[in-house]
Amino acid sequence: MEKWYEVPEKESSNVIYSRIRLVRNWKEYPFPGKMTGEQNEEMTRRLCEGLTGLGTPVYLNRMSELEKTALLERRAINRGASRKKEPSALILSEDERAGVVLNGDDHIRIQILEKGLSLASCYEKADKTDDYIGERFEYSFDEKYGYLTPFPTNVGTGLRASVVVHLPMLSKKKNFNSLVADMGRFGTSIRGVYGEGGENFGSLYQISNQKTLGQTEKEIMDLVTKAAAELDAQERRLREEALKQRSLVRADEAYKSYGVLKYARRLTRKDAMEFLSQIMAGAADGIFTLRKPCSIYGLMLGVLPANLLRQAKKPLSREELDVVRADFLRARLPEIN
Repeated sequence: MEKWYEVPEKESSNVIYSRIRLVRNWKEYPFPGKMTGEQNEEMTRRLCEGLTGLGTPVYLNRMSELEKTALLERRAINRGASRKKEPSALILSEDERAGVVLNGDDHIRIQILEKGLSLASCYEKADKTDDYIGERFEYSFDEKYGYLTPFPTNVGTGLRASVVVHLPMLSKKKNFNSLVADMGRFGTSIRGVYGEGGENFGSLYQISNQKTLGQTEKEIMDLVTKAAAELDAQERRLREEALKQRSLVRADEAYKSYGVLKYARRLTRKDAMEFLSQIMAGAADGIFTLRKPCSIYGLMLGVLPANLLRQAKKPLSREELDVVRADFLRARLPEIN
């Protein structure tokens, strides 16, 4: 079955994917971090037994570190769940669009992901899953504050709405940091998705709501959708202007990036992400067309270390990993017209 991240990007849109995350806690137990070892094991087992209608649970604490890191790279779990040593579990759909983490940072973490700007569709699916679980397990809920969680930033709706946008040109503008600050004042946060330190490999940025209390689910989704649409529109305007004024420069950047990825024998993660970003922009702007449908974002996930090591099925040095990364892209990057 095709994974959600293997769906090709929509033409002319810089919105890569949308995510809805709901967190809930079972009233019968203390919050994670306050439970005893016996309670951790008992609660996880009872949740797994009661939610088999959603799929087959797998215990995260019994997985190898490599498998958990690969799931983290593919956004199937969050960092808290990947690091947890106590019993925890994951119910994941075959296409990896829908996932429920049990006994992670919260007792229950529901997540739905879809390509494109589709928060409403994601929420509809997450809400159905929430109803299914809520019928079987009573949530910690307060009439005044809403859903209770161990993190104050999640109290209320427990909803985090996120959209990832590709901003290779807008992010290089001098006023980008002030734009980010302005959006923060309106209740959204923007952060780079991949990178180290101050760098952001691939120019992918996640826009999400800052508050979960005092706003309805619809208000939160409308806020994030509006912010993502505005960033997408600004990016498109800049790229259209660049195509008119510097068409040869834009084309040269895109074709050079394609050439490196198609023929390189060694690639660092940073270089792979940067060149894939140029190809994503080139294809979206019609500089060239891919002969076969392809998800460039899916290739970005594929070149991340844990997923490469998982495919290799053996330990690799950093240099060997760079060779495998180049092999991976040469084999999967379509020809262009």
